[in-house]
Amino acid sequence: MSNQIQTKGIETNSKNWSITYNAKFTLSFCIIAFVTVILNLVFGGLINQSFALNPNIQIREIYRLLTYVFCHGNFDHLLGNFFYLLMLGPILEEKYGAKLLTIMTVITAIVTGLLNALLFNNGIIGASGIVFMFIILSSIVNMRSKEIPLTFIFIVVIYLGKEVYNSFSADDISQFAHIFGGLCGGALGFLFNTNKS
Repeated sequence: MSNQIQTKGIETNSKNWSITYNAKFTLSFCIIAFVTVILNLVFGGLINQSFALNPNIQIREIYRLLTYVFCHGNFDHLLGNFFYLLMLGPILEEKYGAKLLTIMTVITAIVTGLLNALLFNNGIIGASGIVFMFIILSSIVNMRSKEIPLTFIFIVVIYLGKEVYNSFSADDISQFAHIFGGLCGGALGFLFNTNKS
């Protein structure tokens, strides 16, 4: 009889387990990006043509300053960004909340897009700037007033330093989007952490 009670208890407890939508902004962002890549493949690149950020952006195409972050060249490009977004996003949402992290992401996307359009002749796609914003932001997540975490310094030197170095090589990767995203992450992190202190 005791075995039956124990078995029933296990069955009852197993029903308590559930999958939670634990990081609303991060998961929603990733789902939209995933669907965008699939649609782009299905429609032969039409989605990226319609929503990527071009250097000669027109006023009527202002939406591209936000939509380009959901466009990716292929699944490898997307999955590379997913790794950091899904790893760091929940931590940042717990610290700042989904609403504030959404605002930070929108600011970073627009600033990075505008600077790229003003300074360079190449278009950009992908969430790499957002990823670098997440990386820098996560390094100062526990920052106190008038203190600069050593981890922040290391991250800036390693990640942004590497991107500055790589920017002198000729490839299809927009290192400056990474740099702009990282700078936005640092600025927004210090701004909002200082306001909370």
